[in-house]
Amino acid sequence: MVNLTVARLTVRGLLGRRRALLLLVVPVLLVLLAVLAGGSGADRRTVTGDILGTLGLGTLVPLLGLVVGTGVIATEIDDGSIVYLLAKPLPRWRIVTTKLAVAVLSCWVFAAVPTLLAGLILNGTRDGLALGYTVAALVAGAAYSALFLLLGVVTRNAVVIGLAYALIWESLVGNFVKGARTLSVQQWGLSLAKAIAAPGTITADVAVGVAVPLLLLVTGCATALAAHRLAGLTLSTAE
Repeated sequence: MVNLTVARLTVRGLLGRRRALLLLVVPVLLVLLAVLAGGSGADRRTVTGDILGTLGLGTLVPLLGLVVGTGVIATEIDDGSIVYLLAKPLPRWRIVTTKLAVAVLSCWVFAAVPTLLAGLILNGTRDGLALGYTVAALVAGAAYSALFLLLGVVTRNAVVIGLAYALIWESLVGNFVKGARTLSVQQWGLSLAKAIAAPGTITADVAVGVAVPLLLLVTGCATALAAHRLAGLTLSTAE
């Protein structure tokens, strides 16, 4: 399902541009904030929830998903270099799944791993908070990567639309409008974190039995739609 040549070129393009600086700055800030908060003397459980749940899962993970999800393909479409890749005898779905794999792995490295480190700094292994939020970052990061990769294929304004979605829907509406939380990737991730952590330490408004199918559905549908759209882009280019 993954083409190594496409993966290598995608990694080079993703990490070779200015967005690589953002990929490094964001996780460093999260860990640094955890270090500062860990020495503040505040309640560790509360601080861990605020930093890893509200800031990490609610803001930083979707932003990183936006950077890598759009970065693996949107730039190639904008500058026209995608034509050279589409000229290769590769199924379009394989191009999409390869780029998605790079995006997901990048999001895990730059979002989930720092989340684990920050959680261990803040609360150690107590109550399973670090593990719970890390699993939430893993599954949410994969879903965000697929969604934003789809945006990168269907529109040239993927970054603007994705940024509005991440900041308005996930960070604002998803946190404060109860009825909208069922359609929030952040809340789906929180439901898994709640299932892993000690009872009463993490709250989520979506049951894990609902969250898991929705995560799989959104990730799968976004990937399939991106592959379909990319095939259409090939036809329009040929014409």
